[in-house]
Amino acid sequence: MQTDGNLVQYPVNTPDTGPYAYFASGTDGEGDNVTLNLDPDGRLYLLNFTGFNIKNITPGGYPTKETINMMKLDADGIFRLYSRNLTRNGNWSAVWSSTSNKCDPKGLCGLNGYCVMKDQEAECTCLPGFRFVANGNWTSGCERVFNAESCKGKNGSSSYTMEELSNTEWLDVSYSVLSSTTKDNCKQACLEDCNCEAALFTDGQYCRKQGLPLRFGRRNLESSNLAVVKVGRPISTMDNKELITEKKNLGTGRTILIISGSFVAFGLAMVAIFGIIVYRYHVLAYKRVPNNDGTALNEVFAPRAFTYAELENITGGFKEEIGRGSFGTVYKGIISSTRKVVAVKRLEKVLAEGEREFRNEMKVIGKTHHRNLARLLGYCHDEHHRLLVYEYMSNGSLADILFSLEKRPCFPERLEIARNIARGIVYLHEECETQIIHCDIKPQNILIDESRCPKVSDFGLAKILKSDQTKTFTGIRGTRGYVAPEWHRNMPVTVKADVYSFGVMLLEITCCRKNVDSSLPEDEAVLEQWVYQCFLDGDMDKLVGDEIVEKNQLDRMVKVGLWCTLDEPSLRPSMKKVLLMLEGTVEIPIPPSPTSFFTAI
Repeated sequence: MQTDGNLVQYPVNTPDTGPYAYFASGTDGEGDNVTLNLDPDGRLYLLNFTGFNIKNITPGGYPTKETINMMKLDADGIFRLYSRNLTRNGNWSAVWSSTSNKCDPKGLCGLNGYCVMKDQEAECTCLPGFRFVANGNWTSGCERVFNAESCKGKNGSSSYTMEELSNTEWLDVSYSVLSSTTKDNCKQACLEDCNCEAALFTDGQYCRKQGLPLRFGRRNLESSNLAVVKVGRPISTMDNKELITEKKNLGTGRTILIISGSFVAFGLAMVAIFGIIVYRYHVLAYKRVPNNDGTALNEVFAPRAFTYAELENITGGFKEEIGRGSFGTVYKGIISSTRKVVAVKRLEKVLAEGEREFRNEMKVIGKTHHRNLARLLGYCHDEHHRLLVYEYMSNGSLADILFSLEKRPCFPERLEIARNIARGIVYLHEECETQIIHCDIKPQNILIDESRCPKVSDFGLAKILKSDQTKTFTGIRGTRGYVAPEWHRNMPVTVKADVYSFGVMLLEITCCRKNVDSSLPEDEAVLEQWVYQCFLDGDMDKLVGDEIVEKNQLDRMVKVGLWCTLDEPSLRPSMKKVLLMLEGTVEIPIPPSPTSFFTAI
């Protein structure tokens, strides 16, 4: 039951937002304190806080004499109403269910599996080239039956084929969308993209490139959607079988002759093989390094390990600097074999932990897959060198477009940017395998791709930095103006520190100015104080100047920003609540003064 009065079913470990829901009562907007009730005649209904019936979920009117009713959320994810006659020793029978399609509950078939209705029963099937992780346990999902290697063969040809899966629907978490294209072009585009694991061809023209795993799949015969999956080619053994058969058919005399000659040739062959092995492993080993610079991920989605020499070659000797921040310097590079442009970050003042610990941290970061997180492609742990390889973002950082009059996005676009950033942080806090606290949320760490989609970068790096790695305060990780107050009070630092930093940045996104500007009058120099004063005075138009904005959107962003920047961490909302407030799905209370809690003390 949501705080807006809507009764909704979501799969576990997903955001509580519309795209993930598979059942809803449709009573959003009814406010807090809505309750679910069941009458003796089997009527299931919702009451608001005044006792008014806002919706009947079931019609009721079932027999009441010596009969009892039960509402239940079953293991298959469907909400049902059961009835049982007590005098006839009858069994429980379902008289109503939230859906008649047992494939509707999302997540039923686990990762990389999809649901098919057969004789009114749900059956799970794996993607082409996949099998169930545990037979008999659909929710465990499916895994590959082939090794995921470099997507380019030795002769430059693709080592994969594209398998089609028609009339299926999946959760769209595409990292790239091609429009006005054909099915064949979509398959070829995914085949040539080392980061593409599958693609969804929708509406007969859109190609949505995806990484694995695919989620919430189900067959819908009324849908024209097509999924194309990259599958490894099986190794053919036909030639070997034919050779064995041919040898078995040789005559006895010819066999003896061949065996006799083999003894002579064997000695020569051994010498030749030994020479080849020595040559390959002592000479060609050095030549193989440049040819292995693809950025394909292995089957557990771990980033690839580079040598320092490789990254020196990729960046042309670290020649082109494209950014510098509290974590280190960033250089532009090009992987020669794929012509893929990457960003190489050279870390400074990292902890002197062992190679295994550093690799483990990199694998944790590398396993994060979200459209609003910068993708870690690889890393380097070579003696004292620590470097990271990221996907390259052509539009720079959020700071580059936000504080530039020429590149500045319009207000609705800025609101959508803020929502997308919040989605990325929600994933780090609540949805990835290991919870990650960013510790340095700011516009400079939000990268913008070619379609102006924001991606959170530098997440997870705080754990491998020395305590003095900061621009301002010893022992504090972060940047002046964005650091939460608890850093200064020796209080435990939680995910609420990121909420504070996001709130400061949200106000910057709203007003298109930096959080501290000494060139402005004293009462406007500190952004949070000025915004709160404008909010109290009811004069929030001053925050956006002459820009025409929708009042409700401006009010929403300002109130969320003020809630996030409260001094007391426990009063700040979670990032999931922040996202719901920005999306307008929950009501936002009037925020208190950012310092009112400590002033009262």
